[in-house]
Amino acid sequence: MTTPLDLKGKERAQGVQKMFSKIAPNYDLMNRIMTAGQDIRWRKEVIRRAKLDKNDSLLDLGAGTGDIAREGLKQHPAISALAADFTLEMMRAGKKDAHLNWSSADALNLPFPDKSFDAVVSGFLMRNVTDVSRTLKEQYRVLKSGGRIVILDTTKPRPNILTPFINIHLNHVIPFLGGLLTGERDAYTYLPDSTKGFLRAEELVAHMAAVGFKKINFEIKMFGTVAIHWGEKE
Repeated sequence: MTTPLDLKGKERAQGVQKMFSKIAPNYDLMNRIMTAGQDIRWRKEVIRRAKLDKNDSLLDLGAGTGDIAREGLKQHPAISALAADFTLEMMRAGKKDAHLNWSSADALNLPFPDKSFDAVVSGFLMRNVTDVSRTLKEQYRVLKSGGRIVILDTTKPRPNILTPFINIHLNHVIPFLGGLLTGERDAYTYLPDSTKGFLRAEELVAHMAAVGFKKINFEIKMFGTVAIHWGEKE
């Protein structure tokens, strides 16, 4: 069966949107299961890396159900947090916090003015976009001078002693559980495949630097399959 990875450009974006619409009701549950609950800790770290101050403005891009934006409000109740996504069903699944604002947004063409936010964060967005550089340029554009970017995403794992176990988890365990709990095995075949096809952490650093971000760094998680990147706009 054709997956979004088999498509290009606009067709791939539409395929990703359709896929996330199908898995929206069980998205958070599957994230907990796939990561053994570690995604909760990662989101907390994303917000810490964003270095938010009182009254700062936060954009959670590709927000899904808005978990990172909600974590921002939990750690910093005085900030202004906006959750933006291009999948209506994901936003509907996440509308459970009256303090969180929502916006429909395409990561390649953000509907926000230049220098709108103090921080832009994302969780598992970048591997799904059709143009990584353009997506980063848009985030750079809407950040204020001195603004921070934090990216939580999968990263292409390097071969190591755990590779056979990682492959079993990605290729068999995740699709099986996804099919069992959501009925959408194909979606949870795409997600591991998109991990294996995405950039290595060092390659994403290069893309961030190319659009102008400074003070870039990253930390690897989950046996080399997940990374948190951060940087600043001068």
